[in-house]
Amino acid sequence: MIGAIASRLSSALIVALGVCTLVFLLLHLVPGDPVDAMLGETAQAADREQMRIRLGLDQPLTVQYGRYLSGLLRLDLGRSFLDDRAVTAILVERLPATVELTVAALVLAILIALPLGMLAARQHGRWLDSTAMSFSLLGVSIPNFWLGPMLILVFSLWLGWTPVSGRSGMVSLILPALTLGTALAAILARMVRASLLEVLHEDYVRTARAKGLSEWSVLWHHALRNAWLPILTLIGLQLGALLGGAVITETVFSWPGLGRLLIDSIKSRDYPVVQGCVLLISLTYVTINTITDLVYVWVDPRIRYD
Repeated sequence: MIGAIASRLSSALIVALGVCTLVFLLLHLVPGDPVDAMLGETAQAADREQMRIRLGLDQPLTVQYGRYLSGLLRLDLGRSFLDDRAVTAILVERLPATVELTVAALVLAILIALPLGMLAARQHGRWLDSTAMSFSLLGVSIPNFWLGPMLILVFSLWLGWTPVSGRSGMVSLILPALTLGTALAAILARMVRASLLEVLHEDYVRTARAKGLSEWSVLWHHALRNAWLPILTLIGLQLGALLGGAVITETVFSWPGLGRLLIDSIKSRDYPVVQGCVLLISLTYVTINTITDLVYVWVDPRIRYD
Protein backbone atom coordinates (compact mmCIF):
# COMPACT_ATOMS: atom_id res chain seq x y z
CA MET A 1 0.00 0.00 0.00
CA ILE A 2 2.79 2.45 0.91
CA GLY A 3 4.57 1.66 -2.33
CA ALA A 4 1.36 2.27 -4.31
CA ILE A 5 0.84 5.61 -2.60
CA ALA A 6 4.45 6.64 -3.27
CA SER A 7 4.10 5.63 -6.92
CA ARG A 8 0.94 7.69 -7.31
CA LEU A 9 2.50 10.70 -5.62
CA SER A 10 5.50 10.47 -7.94
CA SER A 11 3.18 10.32 -10.94
CA ALA A 12 1.29 13.32 -9.59
CA LEU A 13 4.49 15.36 -9.34
CA ILE A 14 5.48 14.45 -12.90
CA VAL A 15 2.04 15.43 -14.20
CA ALA A 16 2.16 18.72 -12.27
CA LEU A 17 5.62 19.51 -13.67
CA GLY A 18 4.43 18.75 -17.21
CA VAL A 19 1.36 20.95 -16.78
CA CYS A 20 3.44 23.82 -15.38
CA THR A 21 5.94 23.57 -18.25
CA LEU A 22 3.23 23.46 -20.90
CA VAL A 23 1.33 26.41 -19.42
CA PHE A 24 4.54 28.42 -19.05
CA LEU A 25 5.46 27.90 -22.70
CA LEU A 26 1.96 28.60 -24.01
CA LEU A 27 1.64 31.80 -22.02
CA HIS A 28 4.97 33.15 -23.24
CA LEU A 29 4.56 32.07 -26.86
CA VAL A 30 1.02 33.28 -27.60
CA PRO A 31 0.64 36.85 -28.90
CA GLY A 32 0.22 39.54 -26.26
CA ASP A 33 2.44 41.47 -23.88
CA PRO A 34 1.76 41.94 -20.13
CA VAL A 35 3.40 45.36 -20.33
CA ASP A 36 0.88 46.48 -22.97
CA ALA A 37 -1.96 45.17 -20.80
CA MET A 38 -0.67 47.11 -17.78
CA LEU A 39 0.52 50.37 -19.34
CA GLY A 40 -1.42 50.46 -22.58
CA GLU A 41 -0.05 50.56 -26.09
CA THR A 42 0.40 54.35 -25.95
CA ALA A 43 2.96 54.20 -23.11
CA GLN A 44 6.44 55.60 -23.67
CA ALA A 45 9.13 53.16 -24.80
CA ALA A 46 11.30 53.99 -21.76
CA ASP A 47 8.43 53.24 -19.39
CA ARG A 48 7.69 49.99 -21.17
CA GLU A 49 11.31 48.87 -20.99
CA GLN A 50 11.59 49.80 -17.32
CA MET A 51 8.43 47.81 -16.54
CA ARG A 52 9.72 44.82 -18.53
CA ILE A 53 12.99 44.88 -16.56
CA ARG A 54 11.13 45.14 -13.25
CA LEU A 55 8.99 42.12 -14.11
CA GLY A 56 11.99 40.13 -15.36
CA LEU A 57 10.51 39.78 -18.85
CA ASP A 58 13.67 41.12 -20.47
CA GLN A 59 15.56 37.93 -19.63
CA PRO A 60 15.69 34.89 -21.96
CA LEU A 61 12.83 32.41 -21.73
CA THR A 62 15.09 29.70 -20.32
CA VAL A 63 16.17 31.99 -17.48
CA GLN A 64 12.56 32.88 -16.69
CA TYR A 65 11.61 29.19 -16.69
CA GLY A 66 14.52 28.32 -14.40
CA ARG A 67 13.52 31.10 -12.02
CA TYR A 68 9.94 29.82 -12.03
CA LEU A 69 11.01 26.23 -11.20
CA SER A 70 13.33 27.52 -8.50
CA GLY A 71 10.43 29.36 -6.95
CA LEU A 72 8.28 26.22 -7.05
CA LEU A 73 10.93 24.29 -5.13
CA ARG A 74 10.70 26.96 -2.41
CA LEU A 75 6.87 26.86 -2.62
CA ASP A 76 7.00 30.40 -3.96
CA LEU A 77 4.59 31.00 -6.85
CA GLY A 78 5.83 34.54 -7.43
CA ARG A 79 3.99 37.84 -7.32
CA SER A 80 1.15 39.12 -9.44
CA PHE A 81 2.11 41.51 -12.23
CA LEU A 82 -0.97 43.66 -11.69
CA ASP A 83 -1.19 44.32 -7.94
CA ASP A 84 2.24 43.06 -6.78
CA ARG A 85 0.70 40.62 -4.28
CA ALA A 86 1.94 37.12 -3.58
CA VAL A 87 0.19 34.62 -5.87
CA THR A 88 -0.22 32.23 -2.94
CA ALA A 89 -2.18 34.86 -1.00
CA ILE A 90 -4.44 35.51 -4.00
CA LEU A 91 -5.15 31.78 -4.46
CA VAL A 92 -5.91 31.32 -0.76
CA GLU A 93 -8.30 34.24 -0.98
CA ARG A 94 -10.19 32.84 -3.99
CA LEU A 95 -10.07 29.12 -3.20
CA PRO A 96 -12.93 29.00 -0.61
CA ALA A 97 -15.45 30.33 -3.15
CA THR A 98 -14.52 27.65 -5.70
CA VAL A 99 -14.57 24.89 -3.09
CA GLU A 100 -17.98 26.05 -1.89
CA LEU A 101 -19.38 26.03 -5.42
CA THR A 102 -17.81 22.68 -6.31
CA VAL A 103 -19.02 20.91 -3.17
CA ALA A 104 -22.53 22.35 -3.57
CA ALA A 105 -22.65 21.22 -7.22
CA LEU A 106 -21.39 17.73 -6.31
CA VAL A 107 -23.90 17.29 -3.46
CA LEU A 108 -26.72 18.50 -5.69
CA ALA A 109 -25.65 16.13 -8.47
CA ILE A 110 -25.56 13.13 -6.11
CA LEU A 111 -28.96 14.00 -4.60
CA ILE A 112 -30.45 14.10 -8.09
CA ALA A 113 -28.54 11.23 -9.69
CA LEU A 114 -28.90 8.49 -7.08
CA PRO A 115 -32.74 8.46 -6.89
CA LEU A 116 -33.03 9.02 -10.65
CA GLY A 117 -30.62 6.22 -11.52
CA MET A 118 -32.16 3.82 -9.00
CA LEU A 119 -35.66 4.60 -10.30
CA ALA A 120 -34.54 3.98 -13.88
CA ALA A 121 -32.91 0.67 -12.94
CA ARG A 122 -35.95 -0.46 -10.94
CA GLN A 123 -38.29 0.41 -13.84
CA HIS A 124 -35.95 -0.91 -16.52
CA GLY A 125 -37.62 -1.00 -19.92
CA ARG A 126 -40.69 0.93 -18.77
CA TRP A 127 -41.78 4.50 -19.41
CA LEU A 128 -40.25 5.78 -16.17
CA ASP A 129 -36.88 4.43 -17.29
CA SER A 130 -37.19 6.14 -20.67
CA THR A 131 -38.32 9.41 -19.06
CA ALA A 132 -35.47 9.43 -16.54
CA MET A 133 -32.86 8.72 -19.19
CA SER A 134 -34.37 11.37 -21.49
CA PHE A 135 -33.95 13.95 -18.71
CA SER A 136 -30.41 12.66 -18.22
CA LEU A 137 -29.61 13.05 -21.92
CA LEU A 138 -31.03 16.58 -21.84
CA GLY A 139 -28.82 17.46 -18.89
CA VAL A 140 -25.72 16.23 -20.68
CA SER A 141 -26.59 18.12 -23.87
CA ILE A 142 -27.17 21.57 -22.35
CA PRO A 143 -23.91 23.58 -22.08
CA ASN A 144 -23.14 25.66 -18.99
CA PHE A 145 -22.72 28.89 -20.94
CA TRP A 146 -26.36 28.58 -22.15
CA LEU A 147 -27.97 27.12 -19.04
CA GLY A 148 -26.52 29.75 -16.70
CA PRO A 149 -27.97 32.80 -18.52
CA MET A 150 -31.32 31.01 -18.92
CA LEU A 151 -31.51 30.37 -15.17
CA ILE A 152 -30.60 34.01 -14.51
CA LEU A 153 -33.29 35.15 -16.92
CA VAL A 154 -36.02 33.04 -15.30
CA PHE A 155 -35.22 32.96 -11.59
CA SER A 156 -33.41 36.29 -11.18
CA LEU A 157 -34.94 38.69 -13.72
CA TRP A 158 -38.46 37.32 -14.17
CA LEU A 159 -39.21 35.82 -10.75
CA GLY A 160 -36.71 37.77 -8.63
CA TRP A 161 -35.97 34.80 -6.36
CA THR A 162 -32.17 34.84 -6.56
CA PRO A 163 -29.42 37.42 -7.11
CA VAL A 164 -28.25 37.90 -10.68
CA SER A 165 -24.57 37.42 -9.83
CA GLY A 166 -22.00 37.61 -7.07
CA ARG A 167 -21.47 35.71 -3.83
CA SER A 168 -23.81 37.11 -1.20
CA GLY A 169 -25.09 34.21 0.88
CA MET A 170 -26.57 30.78 0.32
CA VAL A 171 -29.29 32.05 -2.04
CA SER A 172 -26.68 33.27 -4.52
CA LEU A 173 -25.17 29.76 -4.55
CA ILE A 174 -28.30 28.05 -5.90
CA LEU A 175 -28.10 28.98 -9.57
CA PRO A 176 -24.32 28.47 -10.00
CA ALA A 177 -24.50 25.09 -8.24
CA LEU A 178 -27.46 24.05 -10.38
CA THR A 179 -25.68 25.14 -13.55
CA LEU A 180 -22.47 23.32 -12.65
CA GLY A 181 -24.10 20.21 -11.18
CA THR A 182 -26.69 19.49 -13.88
CA ALA A 183 -24.31 17.85 -16.34
CA LEU A 184 -22.67 15.79 -13.58
CA ALA A 185 -26.09 14.67 -12.30
CA ALA A 186 -27.05 13.52 -15.79
CA ILE A 187 -23.85 11.54 -16.34
CA LEU A 188 -23.93 10.10 -12.83
CA ALA A 189 -27.57 9.01 -13.13
CA ARG A 190 -26.76 7.01 -16.24
CA MET A 191 -23.79 5.39 -14.50
CA VAL A 192 -25.91 4.49 -11.43
CA ARG A 193 -28.50 2.89 -13.70
CA ALA A 194 -25.92 0.93 -15.70
CA SER A 195 -24.07 -0.27 -12.59
CA LEU A 196 -27.26 -1.41 -10.89
CA LEU A 197 -28.47 -3.29 -13.96
CA GLU A 198 -25.21 -5.27 -13.94
CA VAL A 199 -25.75 -6.58 -10.39
CA LEU A 200 -29.54 -6.88 -10.15
CA HIS A 201 -29.44 -10.45 -11.46
CA GLU A 202 -26.73 -11.65 -9.08
CA ASP A 203 -27.42 -14.42 -6.58
CA TYR A 204 -27.13 -12.19 -3.50
CA VAL A 205 -29.81 -9.88 -4.90
CA ARG A 206 -32.17 -12.79 -5.50
CA THR A 207 -31.45 -14.03 -1.97
CA ALA A 208 -32.30 -10.63 -0.51
CA ARG A 209 -35.57 -10.59 -2.41
CA ALA A 210 -36.33 -14.14 -1.25
CA LYS A 211 -35.99 -12.95 2.36
CA GLY A 212 -38.91 -10.59 1.80
CA LEU A 213 -37.01 -7.31 1.72
CA SER A 214 -38.61 -4.39 -0.10
CA GLU A 215 -37.36 -3.56 -3.58
CA TRP A 216 -35.88 -0.23 -2.46
CA SER A 217 -34.10 -1.95 0.43
CA VAL A 218 -32.64 -4.48 -1.98
CA LEU A 219 -31.49 -1.69 -4.31
CA TRP A 220 -30.00 0.49 -1.58
CA HIS A 221 -28.42 -2.00 0.82
CA HIS A 222 -27.41 -4.83 -1.51
CA ALA A 223 -27.28 -3.83 -5.18
CA LEU A 224 -25.96 -0.26 -4.87
CA ARG A 225 -23.37 -1.27 -2.30
CA ASN A 226 -21.81 -3.67 -4.81
CA ALA A 227 -22.15 -1.25 -7.73
CA TRP A 228 -20.19 1.62 -6.12
CA LEU A 229 -16.80 1.16 -7.82
CA PRO A 230 -17.65 2.58 -11.27
CA ILE A 231 -19.79 5.26 -9.61
CA LEU A 232 -16.90 6.31 -7.38
CA THR A 233 -14.58 6.39 -10.39
CA LEU A 234 -16.93 8.74 -12.20
CA ILE A 235 -17.39 10.95 -9.13
CA GLY A 236 -13.62 11.22 -8.68
CA LEU A 237 -13.05 12.11 -12.32
CA GLN A 238 -15.94 14.56 -12.48
CA LEU A 239 -15.02 16.25 -9.20
CA GLY A 240 -11.73 17.26 -10.76
CA ALA A 241 -13.56 18.26 -13.93
CA LEU A 242 -15.90 20.45 -11.88
CA LEU A 243 -12.95 22.66 -11.01
CA GLY A 244 -12.29 23.16 -14.71
CA GLY A 245 -15.98 23.57 -15.52
CA ALA A 246 -16.24 26.18 -12.80
CA VAL A 247 -14.30 28.55 -15.07
CA ILE A 248 -17.36 29.06 -17.28
CA THR A 249 -19.89 29.06 -14.46
CA GLU A 250 -17.94 31.50 -12.31
CA THR A 251 -17.57 33.83 -15.27
CA VAL A 252 -21.31 33.74 -16.05
CA PHE A 253 -22.33 34.41 -12.44
CA SER A 254 -19.38 36.68 -11.51
CA TRP A 255 -18.50 34.18 -8.80
CA PRO A 256 -15.23 35.27 -7.10
CA GLY A 257 -13.41 31.95 -7.36
CA LEU A 258 -10.40 30.45 -9.11
CA GLY A 259 -12.18 30.13 -12.43
CA ARG A 260 -12.96 33.81 -12.73
CA LEU A 261 -9.50 34.67 -11.44
CA LEU A 262 -7.98 32.48 -14.16
CA ILE A 263 -9.98 34.16 -16.93
CA ASP A 264 -9.19 37.66 -15.67
CA SER A 265 -5.50 36.79 -15.37
CA ILE A 266 -5.35 35.38 -18.90
CA LYS A 267 -6.93 38.56 -20.27
CA SER A 268 -4.39 40.75 -18.47
CA ARG A 269 -1.44 38.40 -19.22
CA ASP A 270 -0.71 38.04 -15.50
CA TYR A 271 1.62 35.07 -15.99
CA PRO A 272 2.34 34.19 -12.32
CA VAL A 273 -1.36 34.10 -11.37
CA VAL A 274 -2.32 32.01 -14.41
CA GLN A 275 0.47 29.52 -13.66
CA GLY A 276 -0.56 29.36 -10.00
CA CYS A 277 -4.23 28.72 -10.87
CA VAL A 278 -3.43 25.97 -13.36
CA LEU A 279 -0.95 24.35 -10.97
CA LEU A 280 -3.48 24.32 -8.14
CA ILE A 281 -6.26 22.93 -10.34
CA SER A 282 -4.02 20.19 -11.77
CA LEU A 283 -2.71 19.17 -8.35
CA THR A 284 -6.25 19.05 -7.00
CA TYR A 285 -7.35 16.89 -9.92
CA VAL A 286 -4.49 14.42 -9.44
CA THR A 287 -4.98 14.34 -5.66
CA ILE A 288 -8.69 13.59 -5.98
CA ASN A 289 -8.00 10.71 -8.37
CA THR A 290 -5.34 9.31 -6.03
CA ILE A 291 -7.78 9.45 -3.11
CA THR A 292 -10.40 7.73 -5.29
CA ASP A 293 -7.98 4.84 -5.93
CA LEU A 294 -7.41 4.45 -2.19
CA VAL A 295 -11.14 4.58 -1.42
CA TYR A 296 -11.57 1.49 -3.62
CA VAL A 297 -9.94 -0.60 -0.90
CA TRP A 298 -12.40 0.68 1.69
CA VAL A 299 -15.40 0.07 -0.57
CA ASP A 300 -14.27 -3.34 -1.84
CA PRO A 301 -11.87 -5.18 0.53
CA ARG A 302 -11.08 -7.65 -2.25
CA ILE A 303 -8.96 -4.98 -3.96
CA ARG A 304 -5.33 -4.89 -2.89
CA TYR A 305 -2.45 -2.72 -4.09
CA ASP A 306 0.87 -4.48 -4.30
